[in-house]
Amino acid sequence: VQLVESGGGLVQPGGSLRLSCAASGFTFSNYAMRWYRQAPGKEREWVATITSAGGSTNYADSVKGRFTISRDNAKNTVYLQMNSLKPEDTAVYYCYTKLIQTTRWVDYWGQGTQVTVSS
Repeated sequence: VQLVESGGGLVQPGGSLRLSCAASGFTFSNYAMRWYRQAPGKEREWVATITSAGGSTNYADSVKGRFTISRDNAKNTVYLQMNSLKPEDTAVYYCYTKLIQTTRWVDYWGQGTQVTVSS
């Protein structure tokens, strides 16, 4: 199982970025996907979730109305469109999924991609 994030970078406040997470090693279309983030000196926090078919999404209050999670099951990729970025959105962003393996659920994380919002 691999989750590989990309798309991070430096952006000015009010700007936009789109993060991608390419998944492999499992049947992507069967599983919900999430984005998390971790700012310096803070705990990792949940950002957004999308169901396996993409029919339902949920967001943390801090990003609701500004971020959009989506997925392309044909490309085994989940996205996070981030608009109206604020300095407090600065963090390492991680892709996450939880897979059933035999009789237990196993957590998988990507390596993370840095997003810095600064003028």
